[in-house]
Amino acid sequence: MSVPGGSRPTLEAVAARAGVSRATVSRVVNGGTGVRAEIRERVRQAVAELGYIPNIAARSLVTRRTGAVAVVIAEPEARVFSDPFFAQQLRGIGRELGAADTQLLLMMVESDRDHARIGRYLSGGHVDGALMFSLHRADPLPAMAAAAGLPTVFGGRPDRSDDSDDGHAGAARPLYVDTDNRDGARQAVTHLVQRGRRRIAVITGPLDQTSAQDRLDGYREALAPRPADPRLIADGGFTAEGGERAMGELLDAAPDLDAVFACSDLMATGALRTLRARGRRVPADVAVVGYDDLAPAAWADPPLTTVRQDVQEMGRLMARLLLDRLAADDGAHLSPVVTPATLIVRDSS
Repeated sequence: MSVPGGSRPTLEAVAARAGVSRATVSRVVNGGTGVRAEIRERVRQAVAELGYIPNIAARSLVTRRTGAVAVVIAEPEARVFSDPFFAQQLRGIGRELGAADTQLLLMMVESDRDHARIGRYLSGGHVDGALMFSLHRADPLPAMAAAAGLPTVFGGRPDRSDDSDDGHAGAARPLYVDTDNRDGARQAVTHLVQRGRRRIAVITGPLDQTSAQDRLDGYREALAPRPADPRLIADGGFTAEGGERAMGELLDAAPDLDAVFACSDLMATGALRTLRARGRRVPADVAVVGYDDLAPAAWADPPLTTVRQDVQEMGRLMARLLLDRLAADDGAHLSPVVTPATLIVRDSS
């Protein structure tokens, strides 16, 4: 065994202990092929006995891999660390990457100035691939990753303008993991209609994000053939403060509303605060439905009816899809993943 504080075991020392050549040890520790099972096991035993740690830089020269993946969240730090959605998604990503001995490098977009910095890093050979989510329509990062030839998986369906191709002839369709946002919204609003609610408002997220637009579309589809009243639509920005503000705007514009579908649980908790401050009982006066089924939904008063999407599993699926893409020759056989949404009925509706 190596002695703590002593010299670091070398590749040559492992080769001597295992009774094989240095080249054989290199192939084993770098994941190469062409080594018999019994020889591979002897090398692994020698590595364990000596406490040998492979040199990452040397391994990269052999494998042309860094063993790292960039996780790019197109939101400022304050939003990322205050929203449990991102914590759950990162947990799923981190566990899947960790099981594959791959490092996670977290990058956030504080302002437009960060796009160039992140783009340079992604194109500089520092990571093997990227996971991107919470993208906005005008975000240049997907094009930067594509131009660099960096394998990328998106959290959420990319903007419709990117669905056919990414601006390059013959470009592969983007890989992404999403939930069925339209169907989830339809379930939420149909539930409210079936409960006898007639003036149903919606608090949307930023409509330059496909998840927010899809949920608004699902809201409209559930109300059809009646058209949606524009006075019953407000943007809450996917934050609790935004939901609080939007609920006030809706009550001012349509005091007779009797239900609200908030397109995230955080916005729904903000809406509940405003309703309480305005003296509206939930659900007797106004029924409330959220979206996500994260911790704030169960903590709400009353507990929140919401649309469940498995955010942690979606993060895991993103990481798995990227790892599969890195292991494939061209990824042509891989497809986007869309997970189901399920309505969870609690006391708020």
